[in-house]
Amino acid sequence: MTIASKLLHGTTALVAALSQQKTNGASQLGTLHAPKLPAFLTNNPVVNGFPWGSSKNAYNSDGYYDAPNTGVVRSFDFTIARGTVAPDGYEKTSLLINGQYPGPLIEANWGDTIQVTVHNAIIDPPEGTTLHWHGQRQRNSEWSDGVPSVSMYHSHFSSQYAEGLWGPMVIHGPRSATYDIDLGPITLNDYFHRTYFDVLKDVVGATDAVRRRPASDNNLINGKMNFDCGSSTTPAKCTNDAGLSKFLFTSGKTHLLRLINTGSQGIQKFSIDNHMMTVIANDFVPVQPYTATVVTLAVGQRTDVLIKATGRPGDMVWMRSKLAQGSCTEPALNPLALAVIYYEHANTTGVPSPNSTAHVDTTDPCSNDDLAKQVPAMKETPGDPAKIVNMNVALFINATGSLVWTINNQTFRGDYNKPSLLLAKAGNTSFPPERNVYNIGTAKSVRVIIKNFIPVSHPWHFHGHEVFVLAAGTGTWDGTIVNPSNPARRDVQLLPASGYLVLQWNSDNAGVWPFHCHNAWHLSGGLYANILENPAGIKALPIPSTSYQVCRDWADFTGTALPNQIDSGV
Repeated sequence: MTIASKLLHGTTALVAALSQQKTNGASQLGTLHAPKLPAFLTNNPVVNGFPWGSSKNAYNSDGYYDAPNTGVVRSFDFTIARGTVAPDGYEKTSLLINGQYPGPLIEANWGDTIQVTVHNAIIDPPEGTTLHWHGQRQRNSEWSDGVPSVSMYHSHFSSQYAEGLWGPMVIHGPRSATYDIDLGPITLNDYFHRTYFDVLKDVVGATDAVRRRPASDNNLINGKMNFDCGSSTTPAKCTNDAGLSKFLFTSGKTHLLRLINTGSQGIQKFSIDNHMMTVIANDFVPVQPYTATVVTLAVGQRTDVLIKATGRPGDMVWMRSKLAQGSCTEPALNPLALAVIYYEHANTTGVPSPNSTAHVDTTDPCSNDDLAKQVPAMKETPGDPAKIVNMNVALFINATGSLVWTINNQTFRGDYNKPSLLLAKAGNTSFPPERNVYNIGTAKSVRVIIKNFIPVSHPWHFHGHEVFVLAAGTGTWDGTIVNPSNPARRDVQLLPASGYLVLQWNSDNAGVWPFHCHNAWHLSGGLYANILENPAGIKALPIPSTSYQVCRDWADFTGTALPNQIDSGV
C-alpha cells in the first residue's frame, strides 16, 4: 500500500508527528495559521480605491506595457545557507532561504519596485548561487535576471533549486474575476531525498535512459507530505506521518488559490474533490475565466484558480496534486500528494470521508490546457513575424559517451567567468558554439518553431518576455494558429513529446535572454539557447558598476575555489 493509499483508506486521524520547525524550518506555509493575503498591499498610496488607480483593469491594461509607477520600493533581505529539514519526514540537508522551506514570500503591488539583498552563506562546501525572478521581464535590466553566464524566484545556478532554493512571489493587480478570500500561494513540487548534486552526477554522466530520467521520491503541497520510511533505500533519519498541509474554507465564499509548480521535472495534475475550479490567470496573464476539474502545471508554470466553497460547515475534502505518468514525462515513486481542506467547524485533525470523491482525470498527461480555452483578458494580436527561427530538440551522445540535450545539434555550456551580457555590452557578438547564441538583430517580432524529435515533453521558458503561444501539438505543425486574433500568452508552455511548439514575441527588451527547457535535469544537460536581442541596444544599457563588481568578486572567489561545474551551469 502506498502512503497515499494509506492516507485515503487506512488513516483515522491526521496529527503531525513532527513540528513545523522540523519539517519546514521557519516557513508557515501549509499550516492553518498561514496568513491569508489581502486584495492588495495598503501601506502605500491608494488612488481611487487601488494602488494602480481605478482606470486600469485586466481587460484594458497589459501587465507589462501599461504598468503604473507606484513609487513604492519593497525591500527583502535573504540569507542562503544549508539547513536541515524533513518536509515529508525524511531528514536531509537542503539549501534554505532565511531558514525556510519553501522560501519566504515576496509580495508586492503591480507597479512597485522589488529590491532583494542576497547574502550567500553556503559553506561545507562553499557554492556560488543566483536568484532568478521567474516571470518578471526585467525590462532594460537583464543584469538583475539572476542567470549565471548570461547576465516564482529560484536559483538558476546548476540545479540548486531542486535542493529547496526557491520561493513564491505574489504581485497584486487587476482581477479578471472577483473572489472573497485569497489563500495565497500553493506550491507543488516533486521531491528528491538525494542531494541535487548526487542526482546531477547520475544525469550528466548518463549513458542510458534510466539514469537520464531519475525518479523523484515524493510529491509535496506547500512543502509537505507523508512518506513511508520503511520504503526508503537511502540511510537517513526518517519519521512516519510527518504531516500534511491543511487549508480552511468558508461556506459560500469564493477562494483564490495561486498554484505554482516549483518542482524539478514533474508535470502536476491539480484538483480538489467535489469542487470545480475556475481558471483566471496563467503565468501572470489574466485570462477570460474558464472552468476545469483538473489543472495541468508543468515545471515553472503558475495558474490562479477560483473555487466556490459549496460544502457545508464541518465538511472536509482532499486536495490532490498528482505527477503525470507515462513515457512522455518523468518517473515518480510516490506521484500523489495530498492535503486537506477543512470547512468551518470541522475537526482539523479529521480525515475526509469516502464522500470526498476525486475527479476523473481525462487530460492529456503531457499537454497543457487546450490553447483555445486560454484566452487573455487583454486582447493582443501578434501579426506577422519579422524573423522566423527553427529549432530542433534532440539527444546526442558526446565524445565521453554521455547523453546530452541539443538544439539544432548543439548543446549548451556556460562560462561563469565570461557572462554573455557583458561580452555583448562590450560589442562582442561572436560567441563559441557551446553558448548556443541566436542573434535576432533588430527584428521587431520573432517566431520560433520548435520541433521535438524525442518522445518526452519539455516545459519551455523564455526570460524577459511574455510570449504568444500560437500552436502546440504532436507531429508536424500545419500552420494553424489557435485564436489568431488573441492567442494565449504566458512564459512557460509544454512542448509535447514528439511534437511541436510555436512561440512568438515582440522584441522590445535588449539583452542576451535565456530560452530553455525548465526541467532541471534537461537544463543541466544543455537544453538551452541564448537569444541575442538588439545588440546595439545592449551596448546602450546602463549596466551598474555593482554588476561589474559582482563579476570581479566572482573572479576572486574562483581563483581559490574552483566551481565543480559538471553540467551546463544553469
